[in-house]
Amino acid sequence: MLYGRAGEQAAIEDLVNAARTGRSGGLVLRGEPGIGKSALLDWAAEYCTGIGVRVLRVTGIEAEADLAFAGLVQLLWPVQEHLDALPPAQAAALRAVLGSGGSDGLGGLGGSGARDRFLSGLAVMTLLAQLADDGPLLCLVDDAHWLDPATAEALLFAARRLTEEKVALLFAAREEGFAAAGLPEIRPSRLSQEDAERVLAHRGLTPAAREQVIAESEGNPLALIEFSSERRRYHAAAGPIPIADRVLASFRSRIALLPDKTRLMMLMIAAEGRGDLPMLLSAADTLGVGPEDLEEAEKAGLVEVSAAAIAFRHPLVRTAAYQAAPLARRIAVHRALADTATDDDCRLRHRAAATTSPDEDLAVALTRAGERAHGRAAFAAAAGLWEQAATYTPRPRDRAARLGQAAALALSSGHADHAATLVGQAEDLLDDPTSLVTLTEVRAAVEFERGKGRSAARLLLEGCPPADPVRAVPMLRTAAGYAWICGEAEVIRGAAARLTVMGAQDPMIQGLAHLVDDDYARGLPLLAQFVADPLPDVTGQAPGSLLEGATIRWAAFCAMVMADDDAAAALAGAEVARLRRQSLVGALPQVLQDLTGVHVQAGRHRDAEACIAEAVELARHTGMHQRVPRLHSVLARVAAIEGDEQRCVRLAGDQPDAGGMTGLTALCLLDLGYGRYDRVLERLEAAARGPLRHLTTLVTAGAEQVEAAVRLGRPERAQEPLRRLEAWARAGNQPWAEAVSARCHALLSDDEDDYLRALAAHRRTNRPFEQARTELVYGEWLRRARRRTDARTPLRAALQTFERLRAAPWRARAEAELKATGESVPAAQPTAADPLDRLTPQELQVVRLARDGSTSREIAAHLFLSPRTIEHHLYRAYRKLGIRSRRELAHLDLT
Repeated sequence: MLYGRAGEQAAIEDLVNAARTGRSGGLVLRGEPGIGKSALLDWAAEYCTGIGVRVLRVTGIEAEADLAFAGLVQLLWPVQEHLDALPPAQAAALRAVLGSGGSDGLGGLGGSGARDRFLSGLAVMTLLAQLADDGPLLCLVDDAHWLDPATAEALLFAARRLTEEKVALLFAAREEGFAAAGLPEIRPSRLSQEDAERVLAHRGLTPAAREQVIAESEGNPLALIEFSSERRRYHAAAGPIPIADRVLASFRSRIALLPDKTRLMMLMIAAEGRGDLPMLLSAADTLGVGPEDLEEAEKAGLVEVSAAAIAFRHPLVRTAAYQAAPLARRIAVHRALADTATDDDCRLRHRAAATTSPDEDLAVALTRAGERAHGRAAFAAAAGLWEQAATYTPRPRDRAARLGQAAALALSSGHADHAATLVGQAEDLLDDPTSLVTLTEVRAAVEFERGKGRSAARLLLEGCPPADPVRAVPMLRTAAGYAWICGEAEVIRGAAARLTVMGAQDPMIQGLAHLVDDDYARGLPLLAQFVADPLPDVTGQAPGSLLEGATIRWAAFCAMVMADDDAAAALAGAEVARLRRQSLVGALPQVLQDLTGVHVQAGRHRDAEACIAEAVELARHTGMHQRVPRLHSVLARVAAIEGDEQRCVRLAGDQPDAGGMTGLTALCLLDLGYGRYDRVLERLEAAARGPLRHLTTLVTAGAEQVEAAVRLGRPERAQEPLRRLEAWARAGNQPWAEAVSARCHALLSDDEDDYLRALAAHRRTNRPFEQARTELVYGEWLRRARRRTDARTPLRAALQTFERLRAAPWRARAEAELKATGESVPAAQPTAADPLDRLTPQELQVVRLARDGSTSREIAAHLFLSPRTIEHHLYRAYRKLGIRSRRELAHLDLT
């Protein structure tokens, strides 16, 4: 019977009943030890049993907090027969977790390129959704603060991602640990005086004793029971000491009164941590104790013994039993447990706990365990094992190397601050440049992830080994890429200079070095050379090893710098397909951002919004919240084109690097559309004097500068941006750039041939908004030349494009110009609602894939969702589109 928990029980009932109706959800019960979290989970299990809801349960075990996926094994072992129905990469990931994978530890996933720390979470989500097809499911997670990080991350990913399935996840955790951002939390309150009296009603206390217990316990249920025990011979003094500490002290006092052999047996149980009865009995025998020595502890209500396991009544009893023992006795117990352990991880844990001095053999064993965890993408666990290995490493240089590996793994697990601490510890142990090179790479990656791109770029430049070009060139390439984004031109020049000294070549580094000095004629062809190498692999016959490494990412980066739409689309599109195929969800947001830029320029605004919506959702679900503003900034240009000022300002944000320039140029386009020409010039001229002046987005925004200057009657302010834009266009040989630079030249020259040259170049491009702008200014020129009839053709074309793109301010200008030619333009009528406009970005993705013949299960794997969620999206989309089946999708224009 639970007292004082009606509110919490109602919340749990709501969670479970929502799952029964097809709405998944998660809930965290958070509170101090003894507040009744486990009791609520037990009640939830009983409640679900009574209404036919399946229950899976896992309890975090402190002793297993460093064992990769220990909690997931406990949760999923009873349902492993369902793995075959998962997508191949996901099934392989869970088989590796459950110990049935391939010899590489990845269950057939292949090498390091396939490792993704979110893949297991995706697989758990799919598996739980699949189990829920047979009926509603509740996952109970007790002591979540002691889950190993890999399990916690996987379960939280699933909890955030599940939406329309019949799955509920209920977590119980202490105040500290287990950060569960995005999930609702409830905190069980202390019991009221009335409820506390009801708990104590049948415990045989005198009124005075009852009042004293209630006062001391402060409404904590465990404290009420513990302090009211007739066997208790200790009174914890009430006061400022936390209630958990007072309960712990009470348990210690009770344990101190037990026989020595009983205390030793309890220490063994506490040190073992998992309740493995055969192992405990074997180890106990070596120390001269046995199960009969637990009798007094059982009588005292401190332990519970069954045929298969021994458990403490509460985790605080375990803590008290362990902390009360002298160090020498703890070491002896861990040695006995290590000698009798039947699995490597358990043996290693006890061996480490029993070692108090450097031990290279132990350190090597820990690194091997770290490698196994790394192979299963349990990066946080691997980092902990390498860090632990470092503490037992005798030689400083080896210790530093292991700390560096721990730092790299900590960074991969999303813990940049801890990675920085580990790198600092390693750096303090070394003084020779050769040994510091690896640490430099890790330190730079840490700094970049923490938003310190300039520092990261300088570190790589200064730390690269000049005598080792094979290692130095990738470091310099990364330094140049970081520096380009963050406005460190000197680092880019320095990287190119280092190449020259080494006699090495790298077209990316050298190309960027020329670009920061406005030498487009030499810079852009070098980048084109770098991009051309992997293109056959993504567009032709052999999508091979290049797609697994950094080359493809830097090639896509260079394609974006060049503003080569076709190459960027091919590279980013191929990488998105690979990441989806291998379920590598963590890397997808950045690549979707690159693909979004291509969609925006091509006028595919709905596709762009769908890409960013998915990228933002994945970034949030994987804890990469710092990436969200940069993702949003890409869509600021769409808002600018549409004239949505409030949305444009919100999406543009305020970022110090390249993302900020993307937002700034979008604001300038917005101002240009509304005729605020002075603001356009002020913003862009200031940016052209700043450290990010070399960015492609600022060079190509010269088109906005030129038009603003001409319309203000200040043509002299158009000369420099036009010079840069024309030089860029000549060197890059991109038709869209040729078209835009010709349009800008026409605005200054007043020569029709320049307009015609621009329109001819536009016909070889796929940037409809830029083409419509050219048609608009050409139509304006024709009207001013009193060639009204001729003006109508380009103006009509521009108006049609602006209407399709919903470019409200630009459409208004085109309408005004058409009216000035004498053409009767009907008053703007509310545009007939496009059925596609009713769809959310995700619904649009789903119906397109369904129209192309993909099954719900295939779409689910493609979008990292469950089949039931896909069916839900299709149902909603059908209603919005006025259709009833997939067959009718074939007749719809979904472009």
